Amino acid sequence: MNKLEIAFKERDKKRNKIEKLKELKTPMSVFDELENICSSGYENLKDEDSKYFLKCFGIFDKGDETFMIRVRIPAGQLNIIQAKIIGDVAKSYGDDYIDITTRQQIELRYIKFENLAKVLKELNSVGISTFQTGVDNFRNIVTSSFDGLSEDSFIECKPIIDELQNIFINREDWIGELPRKFNTALIGCSTNDCNIYGHDCSFIIAKRDNEIGFNLYLGGKVGVQAVDSGLFIKKNEVISVYKAIINLFKTYGFRDNRNKNRLYFLIQAVGIDEFVKAIKEYSQLNLQNSGKILVNKESIIKAGAVKLNNNLNALQFSIPSGIFSGSDLIEVSKLADINDSEIRLSVEQNIYLINNNIENLLKDSEIYKKYSKFNNIYFHNQIACAGTATCSFGVIANKPDAIELSEYLNREVSIENGKIRLYWSACPKGCGIHSIGDIGFEGCKAKDEDGNRCDGVHIYLGGKATIKSEEARVIFKFTPLTKAKKIVKKLVEFYRDEKNNSETFEEFDTRLLSKLSIQEIQERVK
Repeated sequence: MNKLEIAFKERDKKRNKIEKLKELKTPMSVFDELENICSSGYENLKDEDSKYFLKCFGIFDKGDETFMIRVRIPAGQLNIIQAKIIGDVAKSYGDDYIDITTRQQIELRYIKFENLAKVLKELNSVGISTFQTGVDNFRNIVTSSFDGLSEDSFIECKPIIDELQNIFINREDWIGELPRKFNTALIGCSTNDCNIYGHDCSFIIAKRDNEIGFNLYLGGKVGVQAVDSGLFIKKNEVISVYKAIINLFKTYGFRDNRNKNRLYFLIQAVGIDEFVKAIKEYSQLNLQNSGKILVNKESIIKAGAVKLNNNLNALQFSIPSGIFSGSDLIEVSKLADINDSEIRLSVEQNIYLINNNIENLLKDSEIYKKYSKFNNIYFHNQIACAGTATCSFGVIANKPDAIELSEYLNREVSIENGKIRLYWSACPKGCGIHSIGDIGFEGCKAKDEDGNRCDGVHIYLGGKATIKSEEARVIFKFTPLTKAKKIVKKLVEFYRDEKNNSETFEEFDTRLLSKLSIQEIQERVK
């Protein structure tokens, strides 16, 4: 532990403002008084409660007496009653608005201050928690949308996720106690549909000596992929290893500069070998070396569905930029109830209903028909983070920009077979994980042809889902949105004309585009 202790002491000479706030009281002491806090009036809300303590419970002050509430959906799996209650809450208290996020969870917006305690009570009545979905906590744990059901599934991860949450979630000794947020993902199938390399802690399905388990990757964050720890983790070792990692991060994680308090920076400071040595010591397990990673596929949406095991299909509701409504979630829950379907959310901000009779029952429903106009290659795998409408960091509107581009491309360039991941981030923070999209967009300010300041994007190309890779290349910088539309149109025309059959854009990029220089690509799409 010597290197970890030295690194921690070197960085522990000064503590950030949030760490000082934590000395005032415990998060639970604030939550226990929430009803009284709400009844006393917004003007009496304490600054430290707004800036930190309420965020531990997924409650975010938007500065206008309304709040955003982040709802925890483990593995993105909702039961029918939960879906209905979330829909009812959004409809009754939140302007009927819902955002589906890139962590397979839901955000409710426009909740008035006086309704906070009431909303949380209604959610809790059906087993829905908002605990630890913000600030220095364990964020929603994600996995494949088709966990345990896909044709290439080896290990079902939801039971493991439930066990992890039972250990660390809703426990006072863990709420807000980490140095910074901690993102976790597990994948038990060959299809990477949950950005598996982009988390602080990733358990990735692998095989070693004929045994199926996980390779452990650590230190990922937005714009940075996790690194191979060199460890193979058996299914029955996951809990002990995770406990070791969390205890190490809690004990030695930096608490000075909040911009550099993620696991990534601790590993950078001591080296992955030292951190792995500490994991072995803490867990007291005889851990083996890495196996062969089995993740090597992309999910392909055909006729609006993904084929699963046991004659099941996952019918996709393509939700443009993740913008949904409480009313429509209620309708989805009714449809799922009538047709005995499972409801699952995706990292790409969509909804799946899983059923064995989608053609006659689900596709004929009014709610499916409402979203069927987005059943095309440009909306199937689209991501867009919040943007200026609801995020103070946003540089561009983003969600409407993403929708406008996808609608434009669908009108201009028809592509029946294939796949394109269009990922949008409204600012350099990269919440739309643009750096791993086939075509990624990072919001910025640009100048139009007349030299006037306007909304623009940096355009990225070549992110990967099936393999761990370097970040996508930036092929155009400071590009006005109007010009970006024309550039992307040329790119997808190039893809349409040169792809092999149903080749995905990622496969196309690997085969052809990655071998071209940025200048050659720029010339091609001028």
